[in-house]
Amino acid sequence: MGGRSSEHDISLASARSVIEALDPARYEISRVVIGRDGRWALPASDQLLLGEGSVAETLPVRVRGSVPEALGEVDVVLPILHGPFGEDGTVQGLLELAGVPYVGAGVAASALCMDKDLFKKVLRDSGITVARHHTIRLRDAIENPFGYPVFVKPARLGSSVGITKVNAEHELAPAVELARRHDEKVIVEEFVPGTEVECGVLGNLGAGERPLASVVGEIVPHGDWYDYSAKYDEGGSDIVVPARIPAETARRVQELAVDSFVATECEGMARVDFFVRPDGQPVVSEINTIPGFTSTSVYARLFEASGIAYADLLDRLVQLALERHERRSGLSY
Repeated sequence: MGGRSSEHDISLASARSVIEALDPARYEISRVVIGRDGRWALPASDQLLLGEGSVAETLPVRVRGSVPEALGEVDVVLPILHGPFGEDGTVQGLLELAGVPYVGAGVAASALCMDKDLFKKVLRDSGITVARHHTIRLRDAIENPFGYPVFVKPARLGSSVGITKVNAEHELAPAVELARRHDEKVIVEEFVPGTEVECGVLGNLGAGERPLASVVGEIVPHGDWYDYSAKYDEGGSDIVVPARIPAETARRVQELAVDSFVATECEGMARVDFFVRPDGQPVVSEINTIPGFTSTSVYARLFEASGIAYADLLDRLVQLALERHERRSGLSY
């Protein structure tokens, strides 16, 4: 929990909800707090969730008595981390090296879905409609080929941090400058009018059933768009479940959510965000491989409306992590 990104506090809130929901009769829980400075701490109690306690010089993940045990000695890791250095494949790579089962997308899928530029290219090549975008790298000219309004975004960040809705030419350069505070690569994305909806996906890519799509939820921001305040401030937005869209459109959103999950090789969980155009066509916006995970977050609410309670959802994710680890353990490298 925690992490180095600007979503540190959101991660802590998600992790607290997970800890409270895991059945103590079934799970022995070890807590690891990663500080904004990158240090790993092993809190001794629930009162130490903000990073106090023993600081790990290496990367242990549990304490028995006063002795840290090795990373590889836990049964499964839940990386409840959002944004860079947690959701982007970095921690997943560490866990792969340690041979530890973990919940959620693997290294490649995590990195791909974090990078909005590369993610859109993969989905377009897979025949899935996404919003058009233009990439601005270091030393590139600042250009917008789409007209206004557009969104300017850091390519690899979440929770709408560093994003600007640009309504006129004179706002473009300042918006790019803001985005570059967070990432060297910036995208200019066309504005897609319509209804913003989200769909959760649960499952693995191994043999067996196709991943499961949740009911579709509708996001109703109280401001101009679904920015950071709308996401996290009290009263910033409403979530309408099920979404107020035709049943046929909702089924298409669910189908595309699973198709996007498979095309990007996600496993475990993801939340796929869409815009539904006025003509009814769904357009994929992005995939969150570690969505907000409190019991009242969109992902949990969508599956609760689908008949899977929060605690049961966590049980399924743990089992999916173990299943994938077992499946991949037979590979030769």
